[in-house]
Amino acid sequence: MTPGWLLRGVRLYGEAPVDLLIKDGVIAEVGSGLRAHGADVFDVGGLVALPGLVDLHTHLREPGREDAETVTSGSRAAALGGFTAVHAMANTDPVADTAGVVEQVWRLGRETGLVDVAPVGAVTVGLGGSQLAELGAMADSAARVRMFSDDGHCVSDPALMRRALEYVKAFGGVIAQHAEEHRLTEGAQMNEGVHSARLGLTGWPAAAEEAIIARDVLLAEHVGSRLHVCHVSTAGSVELLRWAKGRGVDVTAEVTPHHLLLTDELAATYDPVYKVNPPLRTACDVEALRAGLADGTIDAVATDHAPHAVEDKECEWGAARPGMLGLQQALSIVQLTMVDTGRLDWRGVADRMSARPARIGGTVRDGHGGDLVAGAPANLLLLDPAVTSVVDPAELASRSRNTPYAGRELPGRVVATFLRGVPTVLDGKAQA
Repeated sequence: MTPGWLLRGVRLYGEAPVDLLIKDGVIAEVGSGLRAHGADVFDVGGLVALPGLVDLHTHLREPGREDAETVTSGSRAAALGGFTAVHAMANTDPVADTAGVVEQVWRLGRETGLVDVAPVGAVTVGLGGSQLAELGAMADSAARVRMFSDDGHCVSDPALMRRALEYVKAFGGVIAQHAEEHRLTEGAQMNEGVHSARLGLTGWPAAAEEAIIARDVLLAEHVGSRLHVCHVSTAGSVELLRWAKGRGVDVTAEVTPHHLLLTDELAATYDPVYKVNPPLRTACDVEALRAGLADGTIDAVATDHAPHAVEDKECEWGAARPGMLGLQQALSIVQLTMVDTGRLDWRGVADRMSARPARIGGTVRDGHGGDLVAGAPANLLLLDPAVTSVVDPAELASRSRNTPYAGRELPGRVVATFLRGVPTVLDGKAQA
């Protein structure tokens, strides 16, 4: 155990500067003029301190596609982005649909030690949509899985979705749905609208997402279970969620950084880096998503970090795999779209990127998502919101380079990340 850290002049949630003492993995004291008591002193000069971020939606690709990402490389990217916990999606090879596979992913995360890796279990065997996976066995495993998703595939069968919702009630689990009515999106390449018509690309209609959300909130209400909606992307989806929450349905939702910033106009470049599922939508959808995140209708920002090998992205648009990198720039995008525009303050960011995600995914039990107060686990990040930098794909920690932000100047820099009092990032550099 390190002797600890004394952070001098830190601005908790962007507020007045104080000192913060980290000892034995917890926040020992918060106040003015604290003594170091043998701890290393770090004069942070007014950096903003936030609770460590929690990502509900990360693709780490291991096992099976280590050419695109590994638990180690993805964890490094997460730590550099200010995350202390990530939820690893189940669409690996083999699929994480058994206790053995989720435990493998969990142990790889433990061995890497940069962030806590919480595996997401598949809802159905092999993501096939026809038979429930071993939900109870995954929940009882060492990984203690509490979130289940066939992300990349919708659980289309309503009877099967109902059974999944009923099953996870027994252990407080949640079903995270990839909302897509596939019969409406066959062959789709981008958002259905003016730009898809002009470009001659098959459109992905907003109704394909909204129809599944409407169905599933009704199922969740009927069953009395927890539903989480992945990567919400349309204005209509926000209204459905607002309606459902008004009825008291136990539903939560996430939005990605790229859906808060980018629009379907970018498809005109035919650059496959902008191909994603669900697709980039219109400026009106972006505005509705920002408003929904601001008023709490959308609970969380989740990256949907989706690394791809070069051959899967640097090809013609129609053949390219959908997905974008997101972990290292997520906080910068939220600062740009929500903080710098006055829609959220830093406490609001902590709520949407740490507290609520930790509650939804169950990582509260591991000390994530808490307030920065004495006695709390020292899972936190230090951010310099005043600096800007241009995104260079070659400098990213991921094994892949499919970032939609290449060449963009973005605000904010994560200077340090602490996991249980141990710096995993210091001076902007990963420590392992």
